[in-house]
Amino acid sequence: MGADNTNTAEKPRLLRLFIDFIGFGLTTFGGGWSLIPQMQELYVEKRQNIAQAELLDLTSVARSLPGMVVTNISFLFGYHLRGLAGAFVCLTGIVLPPVLLMLLLACCYDIFCANPQVFAALQGIRAAVVPIILSAALALLKGAFRYPLCYAVLALSFLLYSFVGLNCFLIIVIGILCGLLISWYYFKHGAGEAK
Repeated sequence: MGADNTNTAEKPRLLRLFIDFIGFGLTTFGGGWSLIPQMQELYVEKRQNIAQAELLDLTSVARSLPGMVVTNISFLFGYHLRGLAGAFVCLTGIVLPPVLLMLLLACCYDIFCANPQVFAALQGIRAAVVPIILSAALALLKGAFRYPLCYAVLALSFLLYSFVGLNCFLIIVIGILCGLLISWYYFKHGAGEAK
């Protein structure tokens, strides 16, 4: 993974994180998954504050915790870069814009609810979010797996979720167990540095 694992840039200031996450809070639609490509572009590619593998790890942990992915990843990311203060700054930044917007919408709910233009705009936003989420998933997939057997776990997890309807928590537990077994296998057979 080479340069992907190095983050030579200095840590962003708390105010910079707050402003960044306010921006994310204003532009993150679709349940929070569209936050990941924005973070990847800004913090992995442009500023190089964090490696892609680290962002993937934080995303995995955020997804496996109860609560909303967008708040979980914001908190974990802030903590990773700047400790507890960073965690609260990122969490506040990501939550503040939608909360203020929801307060405004709640005050004007009847007006917005019946407006066909608002309904049409929301449909367009939904359609635009899907490719954003897919592009983030594909970008994260590129450097996600150290061992080739992890692709089998990916396929198994997809099948269990999509076709069997297995609970996400159980799929994560299966993934943890498979990851431990795969790592044990590769290290036992002297292939600890596979892929």
